[in-house]
Amino acid sequence: MPKVLISDKMSPRAAEIFKENGIEVDVITGQTPEELAKILPEYDGLAIRSATTLSADLVKVAKNLKVVGRAGIGVDNIDIPECTASGIVVMNTPFGNSITTAEHAIAMMFAVARKIPQANESTHKGLWEKSKFMGAELAFKTLGLIGAGNIGSIVADRAQGLKMRVVAFDPFLTQERAKDLNVEKVELDELLSRADFITLHTPLTDGTRNILGKENLAKTKKGVYIVNCARGGLIDEKALKDAIESGHVAGAALDVFETEPAKDNVLFGLEEVVCTPHLGASTSEAQENVAIQVAEQLSDYLNKGTVTNALNIPSVSAEEAAKLKPYIKLGEQLGSFAGQISESGIQKVEIGYEGTAGNINTKPVASVLLKGLLEPIAEGVNMINAPLIAKERDIEISETKHERRGAYQTLITLKVTTDRSTRVIRGTLFKSEPRIVEVNDISLEAALGKNMLYIKNEDKPGLIGDLGKLLGDNNVNIANFHLGRSAEKGTALALVEIDQEIDAQLLEELSKLPSVQQVKQLKF
Repeated sequence: MPKVLISDKMSPRAAEIFKENGIEVDVITGQTPEELAKILPEYDGLAIRSATTLSADLVKVAKNLKVVGRAGIGVDNIDIPECTASGIVVMNTPFGNSITTAEHAIAMMFAVARKIPQANESTHKGLWEKSKFMGAELAFKTLGLIGAGNIGSIVADRAQGLKMRVVAFDPFLTQERAKDLNVEKVELDELLSRADFITLHTPLTDGTRNILGKENLAKTKKGVYIVNCARGGLIDEKALKDAIESGHVAGAALDVFETEPAKDNVLFGLEEVVCTPHLGASTSEAQENVAIQVAEQLSDYLNKGTVTNALNIPSVSAEEAAKLKPYIKLGEQLGSFAGQISESGIQKVEIGYEGTAGNINTKPVASVLLKGLLEPIAEGVNMINAPLIAKERDIEISETKHERRGAYQTLITLKVTTDRSTRVIRGTLFKSEPRIVEVNDISLEAALGKNMLYIKNEDKPGLIGDLGKLLGDNNVNIANFHLGRSAEKGTALALVEIDQEIDAQLLEELSKLPSVQQVKQLKF
């Protein structure tokens, strides 16, 4: 039975979901890193919010950990590279608090435009400063979205209900999607010059850090209002302070800051700035949603292998997982086959998909293929860290897809180039079961069993008899025998399924049979 630790406070419903899915669960919150290090090795899964930091040191001691789930969007508290290197899937729940965060952005727009916090404080003091708090309407103003993903698209929808015009800058936004959202896709400079209100809805990356810095703030429309409920660091806070004090920016509403908790900040004390302490996801509904989602995602992964909202491995839905299962098995066998018969350093890997295989989600197949290929040469490799290990070893990886069908309805081709040779292995599916159909231009049709012998030989009479006798004399039963040759009296291949593993001495004797060029014992 898989075992999961919930190390941060979250809805009790999360623990209930784990139990309903046959998963043992412990709720232990408030642990120090040292305390967590002592208990983490017991668990297959870890569910956290923002209080737990999964550092590289913790990852290294979590020897049984297979998956970590963040109940929320941000994963700054998870060392994703270390998790990837250790073969741990990292998931978040990007949709559970989308509505809540979008609504907070809208609320912040109203707050800064109508000076609601300042007016509230004044009125509580018994002052009646009606003329002091002249505001601005949102209706018929232009809203500029920097980022039009899940949250940004909800903000666009709500803003249109307020009769705002919406323009959006997002390199990943297609024209078709922009049309569906009823927004105008523009470049960043145009957005800055046109928008009366700017809201940010993008992750913090090297490309987005300080996207509203001194230079871009100078390009904005005079009197603009800026709202950030996404990530601190998207705005240069000192540059924003200068723009507000100069009168160029009319006001700003910030839920996130470059340094959090924000105990001190250059923007604090400015009347034109509305601040909240990272409340974007702080509603009871959102916290319930993300807790439920993280429990369901971790349960599905531990029980079924379904990958949802993963950040370091391709996501696979339950429906897609069932469809991909035979292809993943074929990919793993192709990779393992090539890895076990390779005898020198791998330089290049080319994967081709034809026919039905050209229409599937090939990323999981490629990952598991690389896992099989690298297992003989890399300790601890799995489908999560295999691409990273390949990159670290300077192995060039490429993939191609063709929907056309050749001799087979579906076909995967693996071409492996080493510093000594190039091997091409092709496989297909027969009644959803993997078959090797070609090795280095030699056609054959082989189902791979648990124990296999790979024999390359000159095409001469007598080998089959000699091979059968030697195995029989050693009480080794042949389960299946698959043969192929390049041409008469050319090179021949035999893939022989046997009932048990053989020892090194017998393998040596097989290699000395007349006409044998290479013998390998393969395990699948």
